[in-house]
Amino acid sequence: MSRTALIARHEWRRLGVQPFAWTLAAIVVALMAWQFLLSLEGYLQLAPKLGAIKNAPGVTDLVAVPLLRSFSNLLVLLVPLLTMRAFAGERRAQTLPLLLASGIGNARIVLGKYVGALGFVLVLIALVLLMPLVLGFGTALDLGKIAAGALGLGLFAAALTAIGILASAWAAQPALAAAAALAITSLLAAVDAGARLQGISNAGINYLALPTHLEPFFRGLVASVDIIYFLLIVVVALALAARRLDTLRSRSD
Repeated sequence: MSRTALIARHEWRRLGVQPFAWTLAAIVVALMAWQFLLSLEGYLQLAPKLGAIKNAPGVTDLVAVPLLRSFSNLLVLLVPLLTMRAFAGERRAQTLPLLLASGIGNARIVLGKYVGALGFVLVLIALVLLMPLVLGFGTALDLGKIAAGALGLGLFAAALTAIGILASAWAAQPALAAAAALAITSLLAAVDAGARLQGISNAGINYLALPTHLEPFFRGLVASVDIIYFLLIVVVALALAARRLDTLRSRSD
């Protein structure tokens, strides 16, 4: 097993033994299940009327996609809380010097922490995704649109996790790491709000916003420009986190 995989497994186990992480996960899944049932009830009430409308939206558009979109909003709050202890917790427990002295490179440490945390988040995405998929046993689903939404949600979670790892590497306390990650994510989510109020919707500032690249996936559109955007965030954030570890390592020498 590679050293990166060892770090990832350790991070996964660390999250797995934390009641805080599982409590958050249980709350999120319960909220999503509640919304799913409410959306399904609303759809069943509308179904007789929709049958008389040509090209009316189906259960995918009225139940599945809104569920994934709402979960993306919850991830903005959830991921910083799950990643805040990645490095800040090690610093608070004074175990980070031991990790840095283990002979594992900074990039491998950051990547291992990232993979472990992202794996936990992807499990939550899978659990939420199963809710609308079970409807496939009784009705026709647009699996292509759901798959596109799931891909977008996974890329979105990957970017949020990388930002959380970066914030945790720079902050000395987990709470500060969570606040910093939330601030960065909120800035990226609302960076184009002012421009849109001015009627600007296709400028460079709009390209920087997270919703600009996430929303097409929920419409069933998969574009390389959106995939590259999320991957760039991941690469830049993890590179900055590794650079931060290099600084901390030089200070401890």
